[in-house]
Amino acid sequence: MHLRLSIGAQITCVLFTLAAQSAAATGAHWAVVSEPARLVNGSPVLFRVTTPKTVQTLSGKWLDHEIAFSFDASSKTWFALAGASQETKAGEYPLELHAGTVSGQASGETISFEKTIRVEHQRYPRVLLKVPTRYTAPSAEDQREIAQDKEIKAEAFKTVTAEREWQGSFAAPVNAEISDVFGVERVFNGSVQSTHQGLDFRVGPGTSVAAVNRGKVILAQPLFFEGNCVVIDHGQGLLTLYLHLSKFLVKEGDTVEKGQPIGLSGGTGRATGPHLHLAVRWQGVYLNPQTLLKLELP
Repeated sequence: MHLRLSIGAQITCVLFTLAAQSAAATGAHWAVVSEPARLVNGSPVLFRVTTPKTVQTLSGKWLDHEIAFSFDASSKTWFALAGASQETKAGEYPLELHAGTVSGQASGETISFEKTIRVEHQRYPRVLLKVPTRYTAPSAEDQREIAQDKEIKAEAFKTVTAEREWQGSFAAPVNAEISDVFGVERVFNGSVQSTHQGLDFRVGPGTSVAAVNRGKVILAQPLFFEGNCVVIDHGQGLLTLYLHLSKFLVKEGDTVEKGQPIGLSGGTGRATGPHLHLAVRWQGVYLNPQTLLKLELP
């Protein structure tokens, strides 16, 4: 009787061991961390991934966007920036990961993993603003300029540098208080509605504006609504936009470093007064710059 119990216990131990090994093989050694801890619609997100074995490449997909990962040797983790548009509904969305391993001199197997990422709902406020009538009831000539500007911006936004140009955390473009936040629903002159897709800094005219990170200038010209506008491509579909400038200090095609002056602040375009509007665009969607500036990046 005692022998039978011992054999049964041994069998049970073996079964538990096999189950544990099976769990490990199916993803127990993958680790996925996302920042910020509370992710909301309109927010950028930093993914950090630890793979169960050494891999050569890592790619991902989330919210129908392809994500490019880079390897951080100091922490032995893979990292990538992504984001949830302001229109993203609250819910859980799967992050699909695919890694390529190395076997000897030849390419090895592909391993995959999936984790659901929770997006919470963020309610954004509404404000009433007064601007010159031409910006809410544009003339035929102004409408032609607006249409032309749309084409110019669309052409610039097609720019997607595959390689990551940005390095380390993003820095504020000016040292100033924030006067208006991302996501606010604006009503101009009581009728025209739009969403504030950036972050406003309270600065007077002529304040030096710096690039928030390394990248290439893909647009530097005056536009109807944006005023004097600079767009920097930071790679992997990430762009930053600087609006209402009074003067350009860079030109299209220039490569800029983090902290390099790119222009002077002003009140050009549809603006209620002098200030700097900073916008972040990732793969076609606008994200909250304030959150990006707080992320600690490799």
